[in-house]
Amino acid sequence: MAAGYLEILRARHAARLLVGTLVGRLPNATAAIAVVLFVRAEGGTYSLAGALAAVYGVANAVGQPLLGRLVDLHGQPRVQLPAAVVSALGMGVFAVAGTEPVALACAAMAVAGLFTPPLEGGLRALWPSVLGEEEQVHTAYAMDAVAQEVMFTVGPLLVTLCVALWSAEAALLILAVVGVLGALSVVLSPPSRAWRSAPREAHWLGALRSPGLLALLGAFLFIGMALGSITVAAVSYADAHGGDAVYGWLMAGIGLGALLGGVVYGARRWGGAPERRLRVLVALLAVCYVPLVLVPGPVAMTALMTLAGVFLAPSIACAFVLVDRHAPTGTVTEAFSWLVTTFTVGASVGTGLAGPVVEWGGAARGFAVPGVAGAAALVVLLATGGVLAATGRGGVVAASSENDPNRAVEPRFSSGDRA
Repeated sequence: MAAGYLEILRARHAARLLVGTLVGRLPNATAAIAVVLFVRAEGGTYSLAGALAAVYGVANAVGQPLLGRLVDLHGQPRVQLPAAVVSALGMGVFAVAGTEPVALACAAMAVAGLFTPPLEGGLRALWPSVLGEEEQVHTAYAMDAVAQEVMFTVGPLLVTLCVALWSAEAALLILAVVGVLGALSVVLSPPSRAWRSAPREAHWLGALRSPGLLALLGAFLFIGMALGSITVAAVSYADAHGGDAVYGWLMAGIGLGALLGGVVYGARRWGGAPERRLRVLVALLAVCYVPLVLVPGPVAMTALMTLAGVFLAPSIACAFVLVDRHAPTGTVTEAFSWLVTTFTVGASVGTGLAGPVVEWGGAARGFAVPGVAGAAALVVLLATGGVLAATGRGGVVAASSENDPNRAVEPRFSSGDRA
């Protein structure tokens, strides 16, 4: 298992691109908690903190696909680095000016979120040109999903450490600088500087004109809802079973499950069609959400949360393969960015939906929401099976003569043609 991942990391530029992307995305991964801690330190209300975090989140969801399209049109360095600098400036203005006036704070958060560079989509566009072999790219996608879980676990801990050692304002400023440094490391790498998107057909819908991509986005909207609802239900459960410490264990459990599942999934070479594999993974994900409604004691509940996370990273990694296959030619970064946006929007919807459900029926009813959302994601995948099985319109095809007397074309990665 370790050998497969080490093989990826030993590839030239791979470790630099992965680490640079993770570091560059730290501001995005920690924005919500950093904003809440800063507003609290400034004497603001939790309502204001929530509103500012929401402004950042909405702006980020809007900006990712827009910037992703610009990356596809103009290359990574010309978009990623300027966007990172502008986003850092927005975060810096917020840190220096504080929460008053509120209009300025909202504007600064909107700028910081809107211009967050699409490093996540950019990295996935680079993997085929860095690694070359399709199976290695699949492993890299799984490693990417696992690394995200690590980042979203470690990131908040780093923020709280910065606040404890210095201040909430310092934490915001450090995050802004770190984000720029991460983006700088990526865009100065030879693969990023050399990468060019394939020529694209002019179309206002961009990547969204792909039926297969729309099917994936519909499914992952519900998976995002499941995760968003779990966080709210877990708060309600923790309030009745020991407070913040229990909540921390529950969230660590689901993160650990995703980490273990992603590591195991990426260590194996999978045969068969990825769309069928995705349906199986999402079905297992939905099934593992169901036992959460039992709401047992904290130890057993942590174990159930760990189980609930096991199939998350594999589902995301498998979806990466399908996004790449279905992205129209020249839109791969935008397509990956749409997946990020859809997942984020789904999580926000799930959070908003779970609140009233928890108030009405308690934590047990709240934990029913992710099960229902997971089932809805599976229904979407089943209903669109034919669309997902069709070759993506953006797929690059290469003639194959081996074992094929008719010289049929074989779909390859849409992001494989790079200068």
